[in-house]
Amino acid sequence: MRVVRVDAHAPEASAIEAAARELARGQLVAFPTETVYGLGARASDAAAVAKIFAAKGRPASHPLIAHVLGEHDARALARAWPERASALAAAFWPGPLTLVVSRAAHVADAITAGGDSVALRAPSHPVARALLAALGEPIVAPSANRYQSLSPTRAEHVVSQFEGAEWLLIDAGPCAAGIESTVVDVRPPVARVLRPGSVTLEALRAVLGAVDFAPGQVIASGAIASPGMDARHYSPRARLEVATSRAAAIARAEAGAALVLFGEGGPVDAHRLPADPHDAGSALYALLHALDAAAVATIVVEPPPARPGWEAVSDRLARASVR
Repeated sequence: MRVVRVDAHAPEASAIEAAARELARGQLVAFPTETVYGLGARASDAAAVAKIFAAKGRPASHPLIAHVLGEHDARALARAWPERASALAAAFWPGPLTLVVSRAAHVADAITAGGDSVALRAPSHPVARALLAALGEPIVAPSANRYQSLSPTRAEHVVSQFEGAEWLLIDAGPCAAGIESTVVDVRPPVARVLRPGSVTLEALRAVLGAVDFAPGQVIASGAIASPGMDARHYSPRARLEVATSRAAAIARAEAGAALVLFGEGGPVDAHRLPADPHDAGSALYALLHALDAAAVATIVVEPPPARPGWEAVSDRLARASVR
């Protein structure tokens, strides 16, 4: 894998232009977003899109997110654009929010898994935006990991999962949000969250009022409208267990499992995630990658706080613990 390191805030034009040329000739490029590292291809290149599915081992029934610079470009991929889509885009784009809308006729089936919707996002990371601008068209980019494995928040996470790959990887350091985007389906009369993420349910409701919370739900036809909706997903190689309480987690760790706690207190040798939900989400995958690298067999995590803002962390841990 060819790794090019750039400044996360002001990426070198030569590196971005080289990556755009790779995409233009049908190659894959791994690059950072504010959420996780993505594995990108030109959205209009069916052969390149197929390479993403082959590299990840991803089922063709799982749609991809198309990354755009903003609402103008997003509308070009949509058959209909509800007012609530504009309201959410104005509030959270560029940023870690994906909108599911009715697809335009020209959007490839490979991107939408043959469904009638398309998932769209305008990333805020300077590298992702520079790459979109240099290419001049949308980029589809799921997380740069093997199917159902831990998402990468650092370039070395990508390298460890795809050793020997011949892509270009743009390394701009760790991703700030560290957890995937929130996915909101804006087609129903009441918008619904299909995947919780960095934009919280509270923040969405502050803009729209009523918002349904239905993670993992499929549309009426049975098609999958969003990535990341498998019961098992985001999983480390180690067995991950979410305990019923902090005391239960500590007891399980005393039997030999690696212990992960939120905030302070508990055994001094426990691995820690922050007590703030945003910060915990940012650190979650990096910690799980580190425990995998240490060849830990079992990870036991205390349950996240049952409070608003923790939906994304709770969702990822629940899916990572399914076997």
